[in-house]
Amino acid sequence: MGKPAACVLLAMQDDAIHFLKAVRRGVLGYVLQEAPAEDVISAIRAVAHGEAVCPARLLRVLFDYVASRTSDSQIPARKQFRLTRREQQLVPLVGRGLTNKEIATELRVSEQTVKSHIHRILRKVGVVDRSAILDACEGEQLGTYS
Repeated sequence: MGKPAACVLLAMQDDAIHFLKAVRRGVLGYVLQEAPAEDVISAIRAVAHGEAVCPARLLRVLFDYVASRTSDSQIPARKQFRLTRREQQLVPLVGRGLTNKEIATELRVSEQTVKSHIHRILRKVGVVDRSAILDACEGEQLGTYS
């Protein structure tokens, strides 16, 4: 199991929060709905060649977001949900859509260990499925980029 497939999102709205969530989930191309067909085709080709594409205004949002992050970016989630360091490490991996097996390989732990951590994260964060973990842990941090 390798990286997820490269993806171009044709967005219906010019929205910073929607854009940042898409990027966190692995989107490499973000094209607005009103973009000409040539721009959509160009974005698909660029992403197929390993590049990333987005409107210039949203590129600024991305730069501002990255600049605002610190090495302790998960501290709010850690304090709010009492996540351990290892559980915090799993949050972005789950958010990227990695399977338990892929996470286990990346962290060099057993798949059962990953399952146990994810079960505890679900319980602490108060969500019922893994797709909601990232939003619950980082949703508040994105609110400043709307």
